[in-house]
Amino acid sequence: MSGATGLEHNVWTCLSCHFLLPAATRAPARCPRCGARVHPRIEASLMFTWALTLTGALLLIPANVLPVMTVVYLGAGEPNTIISGVMQLHQAGYWGIAIIVFVASVVVPLMKLVGLALLCLTVQWQLPIAPAQAMRIYRVVNAIGRWSLLDLFMISILVALVQMGEAAEVQAEPGSTAFATVVVVTMIASRCFDPRLLWDSYSAIAAKAAEGPA
Repeated sequence: MSGATGLEHNVWTCLSCHFLLPAATRAPARCPRCGARVHPRIEASLMFTWALTLTGALLLIPANVLPVMTVVYLGAGEPNTIISGVMQLHQAGYWGIAIIVFVASVVVPLMKLVGLALLCLTVQWQLPIAPAQAMRIYRVVNAIGRWSLLDLFMISILVALVQMGEAAEVQAEPGSTAFATVVVVTMIASRCFDPRLLWDSYSAIAAKAAEGPA
């Protein structure tokens, strides 16, 4: 596999439609196919991705420790965290819903944060990871991000159903705000990361290997 990148061949890539166009004299340029703005590289991509990833990791702690919501029935209610809610669903026999909530609320955000951190480390430290494997990680991070919204969707449905009754109500707790912020932050982080940096890193590794030991 050649270590040369499109940038080295004076070719830019549109991240919206993946169209290749000759390098412009100044950035940003306009993609002739979809009209999106095209940059040779997203400016400060690694810095913004690191900042948002670390922010999401810190917010993931209160999102799982603080209560997410309180269901008040006949004047009494107990705050529930994500984990306690999963356990209650399992004990009530709704193990299918419990698995969905656990995956969407715990596994997916954690996988996305780990994937983003691994991508950033691959670029920053030039880790010897094949670019094809790194791109698979990038595509998985983008693909699983939407499933984080599933938990918020289920909470919204639960709130709507409970509010229809006269004896019960649902109160949002700080954990729900933290979890929603994690979802938004990780989505923005994946958009800030420029996958072309992975190929720049591979090109640098290939160039060092071609030079041989000093």
